[in-house]
Amino acid sequence: MNFHAVYHRPKGNFAYAYDEATIHIRLRTAKQDVEEVNIVYGDKYDWPKERYEKPMRKIYSDHLFDYWQANVVPPFKRLCYIFELKSKGRKYWYTEYGFYDQPVSEINMMFQYPYINKGDIFNTPEWVKDAVFYQIFPERFANGDVSNDPEEVESWGNRPTAFNFFGGDLKGIIQHLDYLIELGIDAIYLTPIFEAPSNHKYDTKDYMKVDPHFGDNDTLKELVSRCHQKGIRVILDAVFNHCGYYFPPFQDVIEKGPKSKYWDWFYIHDYPIKTHPRPNYECFAFEYRMPKLNTQNPAVKEYLLGVAEFWTREFDIDGWRLDVANEVDHAFWREFRRLIKAIKPDAYIVGEVWHDAGPWLQGDQFDGVMNYPFAEAVIDFFCKRTIDAEQFANTLNMWRFRYPDQANQVLLNIVDSHDTPRLLNMCREDKRLFKLAVLFQMTYVGVPCVYYGDEIGMTGGNDPDCRRTMIWDKEKQDKELLEFYKQCIALRKEHKALRRGECSFLYAHDYQLIMQRSMEEEEIIVAFNVSDSPFEMDLVYRDKHYSIAIGPYSYDIIIDKKE
Repeated sequence: MNFHAVYHRPKGNFAYAYDEATIHIRLRTAKQDVEEVNIVYGDKYDWPKERYEKPMRKIYSDHLFDYWQANVVPPFKRLCYIFELKSKGRKYWYTEYGFYDQPVSEINMMFQYPYINKGDIFNTPEWVKDAVFYQIFPERFANGDVSNDPEEVESWGNRPTAFNFFGGDLKGIIQHLDYLIELGIDAIYLTPIFEAPSNHKYDTKDYMKVDPHFGDNDTLKELVSRCHQKGIRVILDAVFNHCGYYFPPFQDVIEKGPKSKYWDWFYIHDYPIKTHPRPNYECFAFEYRMPKLNTQNPAVKEYLLGVAEFWTREFDIDGWRLDVANEVDHAFWREFRRLIKAIKPDAYIVGEVWHDAGPWLQGDQFDGVMNYPFAEAVIDFFCKRTIDAEQFANTLNMWRFRYPDQANQVLLNIVDSHDTPRLLNMCREDKRLFKLAVLFQMTYVGVPCVYYGDEIGMTGGNDPDCRRTMIWDKEKQDKELLEFYKQCIALRKEHKALRRGECSFLYAHDYQLIMQRSMEEEEIIVAFNVSDSPFEMDLVYRDKHYSIAIGPYSYDIIIDKKE
């Protein structure tokens, strides 16, 4: 047995309370090295009188490892345990102190999960698991009120630049809510809407005021109210890592220097303030228009938490997307979560983290993150075809094991965004590949998020080209893609297994992939063929036979109601 590959550590993603009664225990072993794993467990105060044994399931595999899991219900919420591993005809016992070739019964040598404390359980909003999100860049979605247009507003449909404006606003969103309902959307995520000089609004000037070009605070109240009446949740964008150059406290620092009462709100290296060739103060990505906020300063923390409380409590929003979340200190986000959840326990908190987000997904900070690793894998397999099906499945399995199940269920599964090229561009405008990617997004674990306009065939390269104006002329919309999106979303909503069920890859070879989603009442098989050759196979799964026959660049969906 490859002892070096075996790994477990209590707490984190290897041992966590899923609910008030259940603990998920996980173990990693080398790929195809261990045939069986049992968890031997009990209560440390009643051992060995109360001793139990349970087989662990191999839930995932990647290119290096197998991952095992057992869901354990300890009689008294406490757990001591060891692992019994069978490899090549021999048995080994894995403990907190290492490996033994004989059973171990000493309590002090066992792994421990001391107690399921209710306050430590990672609770995520139930409604999110059933939602389909729609991301809106307000300046480019719809112009519903020309009276608040910026000066020199361009004609709708012109190509975007980093600095031009088209007049999109909140009224425009209100006027198209029925369109979102028809599509099947029940949650929208708005990029920033607070006053800022740019078209993207990530350079906040006034955190307490809706940007005048978007409307006013009452317009936002109307939008939220109308959305709630139609069953749509509303998520706002919190830009708390940095502010804008024209944020009054930063302007005070520019004017008064170290004598400003806001001097410690920022990370100023010297004075006077310089913006070029590089700012002499810390910023987001060296962008002088976005000075970084010192969220460890009690005054800054109080101010920003007050901002979050104001919009959550007074406007009844349903959650926050947190910009550049990984560059803000963890202590701030812990306080942020406590505040928001106290106001609205089912608010959704989703961070922008492009890499491994494990440190933020322990139940004390975010519910989920924008799932960029998912997007990259989908694009590499379905669009670019730079990885095969086995590599694709391995990648997704690796990422899914890094987070608790609660987090996996509410990750925001994007395939593109305002920061990336459009999915159709990544597919080289091949709609066959595009449809396969979208179907996978709608049937995989997590919460799908549609970037505005993808559903009607909008294209666009890197920012700012990906931020083109929404196409409302029906003659210019791709009606076939729109209908496909409606069908995919309806399929997800019709089948609970696609939203909350178990997920595994039954076959992953070359460019053919077969995925399984299941719950108590149904088994769903989704098969993808990302190649130019037909694909056929007889699949045996759980003592049932399924005949798979798929044409080139096509898919098949089998829905099997369990008896």
